[in-house]
Amino acid sequence: MAQSLNPSKTLDLNQLRLSNSPSGSPLPVKSISKLLKKKKIPSIMVYASSKMSSTQHQTPLSLSLQALTDGDRKTEVMNTIKNSVSNCLSETHLDLTVPGLKSKTRGKVRDIYDGGDYLVLVTTDRQSAFDRILASIPFKGQVLNETSLWWFSETQHITPNAVVSSPDKNVTIAKKCSVFPVEFVVRGYVTGSTDTSLWTVYKNGVRNYCGNALPDGLVKNQKLPENILTPTTKAADHDVPVTPQEIVQRGLMTQDDYFEASTKALSLFQYGQQVALEHGLILVDTKYEFGKGSDGTVLLIDEVHTPDSSRYWIADSYEERFEKSLEPDNIDKEFLRLWFKDHCNPYEDEVLPDAPEELVSELAWRYIFLYETITKSKFEMPMTKEHIHDRISRNVSQALSSL
Repeated sequence: MAQSLNPSKTLDLNQLRLSNSPSGSPLPVKSISKLLKKKKIPSIMVYASSKMSSTQHQTPLSLSLQALTDGDRKTEVMNTIKNSVSNCLSETHLDLTVPGLKSKTRGKVRDIYDGGDYLVLVTTDRQSAFDRILASIPFKGQVLNETSLWWFSETQHITPNAVVSSPDKNVTIAKKCSVFPVEFVVRGYVTGSTDTSLWTVYKNGVRNYCGNALPDGLVKNQKLPENILTPTTKAADHDVPVTPQEIVQRGLMTQDDYFEASTKALSLFQYGQQVALEHGLILVDTKYEFGKGSDGTVLLIDEVHTPDSSRYWIADSYEERFEKSLEPDNIDKEFLRLWFKDHCNPYEDEVLPDAPEELVSELAWRYIFLYETITKSKFEMPMTKEHIHDRISRNVSQALSSL
């Protein structure tokens, strides 16, 4: 029997396993509910040592908002960032340097190469917003790739994924699959600054968005009554909001595939929100992509809960700033979006101004800060002067020869 197009948004919390629970065992529902109902939100924590095994213990450094804007760790990282601005990975040409790679598909951020039985996904330092490239951010590609790998590993109890291996800090080798032409955008708050953001369409009077009925009286950055799914089609130059019914009617996905993928998306988001909250963060919204493997399995692909695909706010200051109608303290690319909106029309201007170097460096730091906060791992910045493209070519060549 065909499934309903609208999966339940109330998920079985017994199925959500936390990374710090013994052997990945489920955390009792009572414990989860208690955590979510706490009035005092945990402080942000960053670990100064590399990731340890689940059987080891490490002492976290409790940090306040000041850790994002000041502190020894920021000084250390910013010095390296500023020395690396000229060594960003803006373009790749592995089809010319790695034997066996075939066609190249250039995405907004990732370059995807056909490796025969596998795909080679290279995450570059390109920064996109408003459906165009704005700048190149030092270490951004490495942050996104390693953040996604961490989340792919942590969410295998919710859904299988396409990851095969990661031979380089910027590279993931993945299984080939048939990609669904739909992005599964999940939102927990009414916010945003782009034309397709929930706040933009809401303030313009829309009260039914992608099949979700929205109540009157919401204000910017307010928490929604429940998480909602607002899918978009993966158009070449921009994303187009679409309802679940339209997805099926237009043949983009079958009803069963849509139900499975949307259920997984809502489960992933609820789990991501919980993990973020434990580290003093709010996972505001994000997007997921899925594909179908050769055996018919629906697989999670692309990226998971990165600062590119997701919006993160600092939890401790959210309520106070919301009550004062101030923008939340964020650790994602929203402040870069706002800078461009203040200095040009990013949708219509043919030529955009260059992002100031201090803005580029600050965004690089925020991405690294988020990685360390979520994963409890120290971000390992390459100290070698070797060009990133040369390193990637060497590592990918070695990896493909052993597959």
